[in-house]
Amino acid sequence: MCLGIPGKIIEIENSVGMRMAKIDFGGVIRSACIEAIPEAKVGDYTIIHAGFALNILSEEEAHETLSLLQEITDLNEELNTHD
Repeated sequence: MCLGIPGKIIEIENSVGMRMAKIDFGGVIRSACIEAIPEAKVGDYTIIHAGFALNILSEEEAHETLSLLQEITDLNEELNTHD
């Protein structure tokens, strides 16, 4: 299963002829290619998979997705403690 994670664009730059962005994943900063979403701007939320931005999300959608991912993590931890 592949998982795309929402993050917030905090900086945009051109690197080696490609439009790249620094993405904030709740305090963890990573670079991602944003060529597929040319309308992206600083402050937008986007789904990142394998280092590539797939689409733009609203802030509400991003937070909802992050909340669901946290619930999955919590459930997984709970299930693993009962083995």
